[in-house]
Parts: sequence; structure tokens; C-alpha cells
Amino acid sequence: MKRKNKSSISQARTAYGMITPAMLIIMGLGLFPVLFTLWFSLNDVNPGSLVTKFVGLKNYAEVMSTHAFWNSLKITLYFSVVSVIIQIILGTLTALLLNQNFKGRGFVRGIILIPWAVPTIVNANLWKWIFNANAGILNKVLLKLHLIDENIVWLGSGKLAINMIILSDTWKMLPLVIIMLLAGLQTVSNDAKEASIIDGANAWQRFKVVYFPALKPMYIVVLVLRTIQTIRVFDIVYSLTSGGPNDSTQVVSFYAYHEIFDYLHYGKGSAICVIIAVVILLLSLLYLKAGKTED
Repeated sequence: MKRKNKSSISQARTAYGMITPAMLIIMGLGLFPVLFTLWFSLNDVNPGSLVTKFVGLKNYAEVMSTHAFWNSLKITLYFSVVSVIIQIILGTLTALLLNQNFKGRGFVRGIILIPWAVPTIVNANLWKWIFNANAGILNKVLLKLHLIDENIVWLGSGKLAINMIILSDTWKMLPLVIIMLLAGLQTVSNDAKEASIIDGANAWQRFKVVYFPALKPMYIVVLVLRTIQTIRVFDIVYSLTSGGPNDSTQVVSFYAYHEIFDYLHYGKGSAICVIIAVVILLLSLLYLKAGKTED
């Protein structure tokens, strides 16, 4: 018995010894930038020498007292809320459709992933060409259908531009939502489906009683994942509008980018990054608490 215990302890030590280097590297890559950003946010940083002078919460106070920060946060929350709601609704409807038995279902499930596989920069440039006021295909199609009388500058006004960015982001990220929800639907047994049909339940009643309980855990995952991604959105905004026109699409991550790389305000930029992280953490905890069940 003692020999077996010694053998188990020896195996455990060997296992921990083998994974320790990898864990240290992973923790270093993940933890060091966070601590470094947090330290910068509490300091006044010289952009040339990177010499720091501790100023406490001064950077946070200055950032949160500016109209530009609150405006960028408002734009980010609008982008996040509208994107997530649209993607969950469309994702649910499409997942329910793809869960039905029809010829070529496997092929359709496969090709629906294509937009998600396209790199974000490529996707943004594709939509930038589509939205082009003079040569874009969107205006040409709408003019041909007599839905508009003249070319529309889709990225020329603030409200229209942010909604076009939402459209571009939805086209790319919707397949991910669909596949995740489709995976949740696979857990619903055929017996439960047949029983609901025999009981005379309509489509909404079947969704509410049979499908929604299976989808609820996946909804939480989608909400957390997509909220994190939308709040820290940057690349698609940078490629489509660069925050314009007149900062009307300047999301909070783009505002942090300006502070750090354009104005060399490393302390303020780092403070904005920390605020973004805290907002994401609080929203994620809220989602998890709201979706918590006894199961």
C-alpha cells in the first residue's frame, strides 16, 4: 500500500513537473500584460524614456471627466447591444431551421461557416467595397430595384455608419452563433419533440418548453463570448471608418488606441483599457448570475 502511494506521488510530481514550464509561459503571457497595463494606468509615463511617475487614480479621473470617453462608451454599448440581440435572434431562427431534416442539410451547415472563416480585415474591406457610394454593389442593386433614387453614402453619417458596421460584423460572426446554438439543439431528444407535437403545442410553445431549456446554457456562453468581442471591437471599425465621420463610430477601444499611439498618453490609454476590462468582467458575471440554474 505504501509502495502504491509512493508511486502515485512520484507520478503526480512528474506530471506537475512536465506541465509547470508550459503553465508558467501561459500565465506569463496572460498575466504580465495585464499587470503592466494596470501599472501604467497608475502612472504618468514619459513617452520617450518610458520613465514612470506614480499618480494614483489621476489618469482614471481625467479619462472619466472627458466627453470623448463617455461618447465612445455610449457608441460601444450601442454596437454591443444591437449586435448581440440581432445575432442571437437570427442565430436562433437559423439554428432551428438547420436542425430540421432536409436534403443537403450537411452541405448547408458546412458552407454557412464560410463568413466566419474570412479574416476580419478581408471582411471589412469586402464590405467597404459593397458600401462604396459610387461603385458599391449595394447602391447599384437598390437603384435597380427602385428602392432608392440616388446613391447613399453608407459610411458618411454617424448613425448610418455604425449600423453598417453592425451589419458587417453580424455577417461574419453570425455563423459562430448559429453553430453554437445548433450544438445546443442536438441535446434535445426526439421523444421530447414528438411528445410536444402529439400534445398539440404550436411552434412558440415547442420552442419555449422543449428547445429553450436546452439552449439556455448556450445562450449564456454566446452572450459572454459575443459581449467580450463586441465591447473590445477594433479591427472592423479601423478598416471601415477609422472612427469617423467626426468620431461618430469611435468605439472605446479605438479611443484608447488614439490616446496611446496618436497622443502618446500611455497612462490614460492604459486606464481606458483597464476600464474596458472591468466593464467586460462585470457584464460577464451578470450574465452568469442571471443564467445560473440548479443544474
